[in-house]
Amino acid sequence: MFSAGVDAFFMEFDDQRSGTFEPLRYLPRGKRVVLGLVTTKVGRLEDKDILKRRIEQAAKFVPLEDLCLSPQWGFSSTHHRNALSMDEQWRKLELVVEVAPKVWG
Repeated sequence: MFSAGVDAFFMEFDDQRSGTFEPLRYLPRGKRVVLGLVTTKVGRLEDKDILKRRIEQAAKFVPLEDLCLSPQWGFSSTHHRNALSMDEQWRKLELVVEVAPKVWG
């Protein structure tokens, strides 16, 4: 098992290309895993219940207390920028703030 000198791993899981959560089982215990479940590629908001279910799925491989929720890798994942308005970006952040307490209390 490797031991990375980091506190957290920021990982994208916002689309099918990202794959499943099974590889999380290889991460060192006690490290935070920030799940980038909220896409910044499109303005459509994710369903809150689906986000909660996906966090539950990830918790099968990493303890829930070591998981976090965030948008995937910022709001400009290409040099051309993503086609999100400022309002859509704020709604994405608000979604994270709404879902997190429902999962972690």
